[in-house]
Amino acid sequence: MIIKQEAVTPKMGLKDLPAKSPLPTANLVLAFGSVKRFSDNNLQKQLKERYPIAQIVGCTTSGEINAEGVFDDSLQITAIMWEKSQQKVLHTKMHDMQSSFEVAVGLAKQLKADSLKTVILFSDGLHVNGSELLDGFQSVLGDTPVVGGMAGDHAAFVKTLQMINETISENLVIAVGVYGNHLVTANGALGGWKPYGPPRKITKSIKNVVYEMDGKPALSLYKLYIGEAYAKGLPGSGLKFPLAIIEDGKRDIEKIRTLLAVDSTTGSLTFAGNVEEGETVRLCQTTHDRLVEGASGAAQLVTGNLTEMSTSQTGLALCVSCVGRKLVMAENVSDEIKAVQNILGLQTTITGFYSYGEFAPRPNTKDNVLHNQTMTIGYLTEV
Repeated sequence: MIIKQEAVTPKMGLKDLPAKSPLPTANLVLAFGSVKRFSDNNLQKQLKERYPIAQIVGCTTSGEINAEGVFDDSLQITAIMWEKSQQKVLHTKMHDMQSSFEVAVGLAKQLKADSLKTVILFSDGLHVNGSELLDGFQSVLGDTPVVGGMAGDHAAFVKTLQMINETISENLVIAVGVYGNHLVTANGALGGWKPYGPPRKITKSIKNVVYEMDGKPALSLYKLYIGEAYAKGLPGSGLKFPLAIIEDGKRDIEKIRTLLAVDSTTGSLTFAGNVEEGETVRLCQTTHDRLVEGASGAAQLVTGNLTEMSTSQTGLALCVSCVGRKLVMAENVSDEIKAVQNILGLQTTITGFYSYGEFAPRPNTKDNVLHNQTMTIGYLTEV
């Protein structure tokens, strides 16, 4: 596995990079950037010229990640050449959020094989139900880990874009299956959020749209708890106040839901993933230090599932973290990336983005779920 990176800073264009790319023989390229970057009509052509034989995939972000930290309006390019593994890259276009499960099933059936080791997954950030998407993949692929996330647009909640070779569009779901016994993977996911206020029962919801909590309109109750000043900034301000789903018999928070939209007509809240009727939820808040501890914990979960030989190899860490974390940490957001790098080591290349939803197995399980407000890490290496 050979990995090379190059970055286009906010003041640069692709034309400002060296004439030759650092790995023209790459067979997979991950590209993350802003909506402005992805709206450049020449982007696909220029990337293909630099990486002529690669499958090029990526999405827009709410902040781009590399080992140096977090950037806005940059373009982060990670080129990968598998030396012992194989890949299969698929995509499809969503027609409505309600078809998320069926779309995932269709892609998963095409990816399924005994040698499939992991799936790297990117989707639209505003028109996909992330819970249904993960459920669809798991219904076909079982324990195969799925890592990646939902595209962002710097918390504007207007439009996210996805890239697959010459195509840049909204509403895409892109899946990369990686195959072979030489591939080693590990995953980590932790948040760092703390519930506050009384528990509330979801009394009316349809998948990811919540209409009532404790028999009261969800939107009005939510506004009451976050306060008038934050209520004026919805839905964007809701990124600082996600919902924690409190699971029976569990002390740790394993599922958090990020607000995507509000509807004053129906009094409803739309989240990135499902919030089922009968579930108990609490609002969450956090601090900078708790979020950095969560990122460190996610990296420790990765190393805890790897042998010493695997951790000493050249590896790739795909870090997908939530835009809500970025808003809380503000100018210190790079601290969580540095915490991950400190644990995974300099031999690990870091890439990724801030998202509207994160895909990874639950900690220490093989249960692929949609995370929100969480640092997720999908680690890959070849041995």
